[in-house]
Order: sequence, then C-alpha cells, then structure tokens
Amino acid sequence: MPARLELDVLGAGPAYTDRVGSAGAAYLVRAGSTAVVLDLGQGSFPRLAATLEPSTIDAILISHLHPDHFIDLVALRHYLRWQFRPPRHVRVIAADGLERRLDALHDEPGFTAATLDVEPLEPQLEIGALRIETARVTHTPDSHAFRVSTTGGTGLVYSGDCGRAADLEPLIRPGDVLLSEVSFGPGPVPYDAVHLDGPAVGALAARSGAGRVLLTHIQMGFDPSATLASVAAHFDGPVEFVEPGARFLI
Repeated sequence: MPARLELDVLGAGPAYTDRVGSAGAAYLVRAGSTAVVLDLGQGSFPRLAATLEPSTIDAILISHLHPDHFIDLVALRHYLRWQFRPPRHVRVIAADGLERRLDALHDEPGFTAATLDVEPLEPQLEIGALRIETARVTHTPDSHAFRVSTTGGTGLVYSGDCGRAADLEPLIRPGDVLLSEVSFGPGPVPYDAVHLDGPAVGALAARSGAGRVLLTHIQMGFDPSATLASVAAHFDGPVEFVEPGARFLI
C-alpha cells in the first residue's frame, strides 16, 4: 500500500493581510522520512522550525519569484549559516533568477550559495519517497504548480499563484486533493489581476474529478463563507480553508 502524504500548513496568507499571526504561503509535505516544502513566504520560517528541524528538509520548491512565496529563504539561509558549525545546506528548486534576487537583496554575491543549493525546476522530480510533477501556470512568465504524490497514491496539487484554472487541469488525477489559491474570494477577479476566484476553482475541481478542495491565499477584505459557497455551487465534494497549524492526511 502506498505511503500517504501528510500536509502541514505553515502559512496560507496573501502578500498582505490584517490578520495578526498570518504568514505567507508555505506548505510542508511528508511521506515516510521524506520532507519537502512548497514555497516559504513571509513569516513562515518560525512555524517550519517548530515543526521539524529545518536542515533535515529534502528540498524546498518555489512556485514563482514573487517575494511573498520565497522571502523566508533569507531566514532559513541565516539559520543554516549561523546555527551550525560548519554551516549546513538545503536543496532549493526554483525558476531561474532566485539566487540573483536573494544576492542582490543583500548586496552580497554568494549570499545564497553559502547554505542554499539552488537548482532549476524540471517537469518531473523524484525526491526520496515523493514524485513531483510541475506545470507552468498563468501568473508571472515563470510560474509553476506542483503535484506531489507517492507511487500509486493520491496526489496533492498545489496551484501556487495562478490566473487560469485550466492550467492546473493536466496535473489533477481523479480523487486528488486540490490546494488552490482563491485570491479574489467569491469573485469576480479584476481584469488586470492574474489570480483565481471561488467559481473558477469549483468548476475546475468538478470537471477534473478532484476529491477534495483546500482553499488558501484569500485576499484581505473577502468573505470566506461566501467564498466557500461559491466553490460549493460548482463542486459537490468537501471544501474548506486551510490555516497555519492545520495538518491533513492525504
């Protein structure tokens, strides 16, 4: 029987919020002794460090190069550099340019490479017990969604930030758990925003055969209850919002 995935929500917030204690996008996924993190947004490092020892992570995957999805790599870099003698390293898999951005932020060439081993995203990755598939999505020119699974097991499909629900469809297998951004709540999405709303997520889940929908990344000012109803109007399976500290068995 395939190992089941464990999902720990480290952060589920958007780029800004009035919710005290909220943290940016960050999701810990484990199967057996393998642990990966999907994104590491603002304020998520403390919960990561309280959940497992961060230097033991097998890899961190960054969906795209907006800081609210990677900026706590700075905290991780400092932890690995100064908490251990000699410094420890963690594998980071991301679109081209992450290392340059972190180095430029600190005006220090080599800042990132001191502890973070950055490599490019590939269409498929094998990391310990986990199989990871990636797909480009509409947001920035180099944004990605991920499907994480074990051999033959139910998958977790994480949207990252995505402005076109159909981009996620190739990743979703019947019964998968869809962890999707719903930035603009019950909608509609403004014409110049490249994000999703509840009706788009619900319709995607229904036509792809997803088994469950987990919602995240709702913008400040939108009503969660109305958002849930807008998803449920299209999808008759279980749907809920995730919050930091929540744990799911997939």
